[in-house]
Amino acid sequence: MSEKKLRPWVKLVLELGPIALFFAGYVKLKDQVFVIGGTEYDGFIVVTALFIPLMLVTTGLLWGLTGKLSKMQIATVVLVVLFGGLSVWLNDERFFKMKPTMIYLLFGGLLGFGLLRGQSYLRAVMEEALPMQAEGWMILTRRLCAFFFALAVLNEVIWRTMSTEAWVNFKTFGLTAALFLFFMTQGGVLSRYAIEEEKKD
Repeated sequence: MSEKKLRPWVKLVLELGPIALFFAGYVKLKDQVFVIGGTEYDGFIVVTALFIPLMLVTTGLLWGLTGKLSKMQIATVVLVVLFGGLSVWLNDERFFKMKPTMIYLLFGGLLGFGLLRGQSYLRAVMEEALPMQAEGWMILTRRLCAFFFALAVLNEVIWRTMSTEAWVNFKTFGLTAALFLFFMTQGGVLSRYAIEEEKKD
């Protein structure tokens, strides 16, 4: 299936919509307890159970509308189903809270493996959208690898030492802001090693 162009706002809604709805659902249901099949489930578990099919639907829509999914999107939805499903099945919110840790360890580990081989796997994924010299890709890859490992550690610290509400706020706003700020601070590397396309008469 060939890749199709998608309006940026549609892509943004499909990617960030589930996270926003998870936060809104948690805020509304966090203090409630639901009895299903004779078992009590708190609001967090119920919202997690709703979040899983929502992620599957929006990811499916992205694939249907664009004809393509990135490896990061596929890995994310697989881990959502795995850890979210474990949380719901075992009625234990800890598994879902561990999901960001696993995601960032996976991404950091893949980038680190590439670096050990003298390669930038980040370049292989983003080179078409962001032409840059090889040295620039290696610098950006090393920084992003370290950043992913730092986020994994930070997520573990927060969910293990703080309340569920604090973790939900961190997951919804903190991780998004951290990723945005990281790439904002890499402007120097992006401009220094950028490859300008040759103009053709």
